[in-house]
Amino acid sequence: MTKERNNNISSALIGWYQQNKRDLPWRDTTDPYLIWISEIILQQTRVAQGLGYYLRFVGRFPDVKSLAEADEDEVLTYWQGLGYYSRARNLHFAAKTIVSNFSGSFPRNHAELVSLKGVGEYTAAAIVSFAYGDPYAVLDGNVYRVLSRLFAVEEPIDTGIGKKIFTQLAQELLDRHRPGVHNQAIMEFGALQCVPSNPDCAACPLQNNCSSLEKGLVAVLPKKQGKTKIQNRYFNYFDVRVGNSIFLKKRTENDIWKNLYELPLIETTEDTPLEEILKNQHFKEMFPEVQSLRIRGVPMEFKHVLSHRIIYAKFYRVDANGIPLKLLPGCIQIEREYLPNYAISRLVSRYFEKN
Repeated sequence: MTKERNNNISSALIGWYQQNKRDLPWRDTTDPYLIWISEIILQQTRVAQGLGYYLRFVGRFPDVKSLAEADEDEVLTYWQGLGYYSRARNLHFAAKTIVSNFSGSFPRNHAELVSLKGVGEYTAAAIVSFAYGDPYAVLDGNVYRVLSRLFAVEEPIDTGIGKKIFTQLAQELLDRHRPGVHNQAIMEFGALQCVPSNPDCAACPLQNNCSSLEKGLVAVLPKKQGKTKIQNRYFNYFDVRVGNSIFLKKRTENDIWKNLYELPLIETTEDTPLEEILKNQHFKEMFPEVQSLRIRGVPMEFKHVLSHRIIYAKFYRVDANGIPLKLLPGCIQIEREYLPNYAISRLVSRYFEKN
């Protein structure tokens, strides 16, 4: 790349951004904490969805100290519905680290930031460029797409070689005098103009600098080496009711939705009828000393799609009135009205919205 071409591209990106950028609250601050929260939320979340969560989250946890001092269950409750809950757990852990290792002051440099749990190269670059004006280029999905098309890079973005190529391209293109606005501009350009499918190249201010447009490669870039195999999982939930109370159990395994609450669950390797589940050893362990339960024969069924998994869930309503409650080991019993105080997955939330 020539320096002149880089300057032209960066200037065009910034000019486009100043005319077309969305009005978002984290763009009106240089507070690294608020920038950090916004970046973590937006890692796996669309802006339209993430905005409300951001405002609610920072309203409750306006600074590192308030987040560090909060109980993890409360943090997860405020994250509920965003998915990828490891992000919230990492935020909480990192906030505690900042309080204990940095005297509560947000880390000032890139190296210190990447030492925090859940903060990678991209997030650290975003924080130091937006908050401090340090010259670190960001690389997210939008930036990969813009760079791959501008420079017609056919190396897959998910290979070691590809990541090195794009990291170098991003850093060379960066306006070192205006790194924050440049980074915002190229990400916004990928989100609004250089979109994944059918971008409006005729209206693109960079069309004269776009090598993939010249070569007819826009539709096939960026490239990926391969896709992760999708796994099907089969969840059988039991909604046990005693009067107005329900039973919840916390997921503690190193799996999806770790530390979130859910209904008592039996997972099977395939779609399994209730009569077979009743013979399952896990079912007998879940309901010890109970010979007969009143279970509704027709469950509510949901298909829940995650990034690398499809969950086929069945929810069985169980009437436990009058049954000695030496059942459901490891569960807690709460009144139904207090359910909003517990962080649950979106799947379980969908069920309760109908019950």
